[in-house]
Amino acid sequence: MDTAPSSRSTVPGAQAIARAAALLRLVTAAGAQGASVGALSRDAALTRPTVHRLLTALRAEGLVDRDDSSGHWLPGPELYLMGNVAAARFDITDTARDLVRSLAVRTEESAFLSVRRGDETVCLVREDGSFPIRSFVLSEGVRFPLGVASAGLAILAFLPPHDVDAYLERHDDLAKRWGPSHSPARLRSRVRDTQERGYAVNPGLIVEGSWGLGAAVFDRAGQPQWALSLTGVEFRFAGERLAELGRILLAHAHQLTTRLSHK
Repeated sequence: MDTAPSSRSTVPGAQAIARAAALLRLVTAAGAQGASVGALSRDAALTRPTVHRLLTALRAEGLVDRDDSSGHWLPGPELYLMGNVAAARFDITDTARDLVRSLAVRTEESAFLSVRRGDETVCLVREDGSFPIRSFVLSEGVRFPLGVASAGLAILAFLPPHDVDAYLERHDDLAKRWGPSHSPARLRSRVRDTQERGYAVNPGLIVEGSWGLGAAVFDRAGQPQWALSLTGVEFRFAGERLAELGRILLAHAHQLTTRLSHK
């Protein structure tokens, strides 16, 4: 049976809107290959008929599209138009892109800009470095819960303590979804390590052998709203090189925070 939070049922139509919004997020997170009805049904915890009905309605409005050859669902043209308008207010990619590229060039690793969106991070920009072996855990549009990927851990670590507590209470299933290394106790330990170090380290916790570093980028109010991050294979993130990558990453994150404070 499909379920939704009881608070939404007090507003007529809110449940349908919440379900449609969840599907839009899943479709955009799937990237260029799109997502099947089965995958969307599983990830949204909705029945296939419900998902198909909502997708059909969204398609009629141009918000999603369907690839007839694969049957996968993709972002629609109206999302592109809406995104262009919203970008004028929310997008910082033009401000940050050269710094993401600089990170990739300086480190030879894949570099990223992610934004906080509620309890998740969303990747906005990816720039690949020159090193031929790359990690493909992260790309534009991919979402992770805070505390899972290095970008989200960097952001979580510099939120006010009561916000961290509230987040962990809301998401007590992280260990079940992402493994025992994401239990509240172990996440709190990594939060403390990140605060002391200044940047987050993900030692292959999402994909074995794929490491990540993340550094928070702050808004004018001093809140962590974005993050710069690096990913690569494990042997490239060892010993003294790890500390050097961290210093380069922090310098770029500080430079972006300074730019945004004057924007």
